[in-house]
Amino acid sequence: MAAGGHVRLFCALRLPDGALDALAAWQAVHVTRARPVARASLHVTLAFLGSRPETDVAAVGRELAAAAGGAGPIVLEAVGYRETRSVGMVVLADEDGAATALAGELAHRLERLGVYRPERRPWLPHVTVARFRERPGLAPPVPVLGRVSPSDAAVYSSVLRSSGAQYEVLESVALGGR
Repeated sequence: MAAGGHVRLFCALRLPDGALDALAAWQAVHVTRARPVARASLHVTLAFLGSRPETDVAAVGRELAAAAGGAGPIVLEAVGYRETRSVGMVVLADEDGAATALAGELAHRLERLGVYRPERRPWLPHVTVARFRERPGLAPPVPVLGRVSPSDAAVYSSVLRSSGAQYEVLESVALGGR
């Protein structure tokens, strides 16, 4: 927990072990001149809430569970790599739009709860795989992950450290009644 009873919260899809292993192996070869994100920290963010009172965690968990319970089967596949000013990411295709629908439903629920303001840009399914101060201009091949089907989502806390952010699962919920 952060000082003052606040935590940095986000909700994300958790990736299955096979996808995590494949991403970590790909990073070891292709993420050079950047700091790779640790295997345990790889996820697909649905909504980043930022600093929130610790008392919001239970309500956020309930809204994530409600949104996730109605989610259809999610199938993701790696389709590209892109960089922003501070991160490298593997972009994912959302086969039937189920992940996008979940992200939209969750955003609506969290906004109604008063704990989240949706971003103006459309949600982009991706996994952040590298962080950097200066864009390294990597051009790696797309990792071969196959079709990835997360079975759960989680409310995470994020603690910033000099070695990078550390994430802790606070609550985990099944997708689509699984």
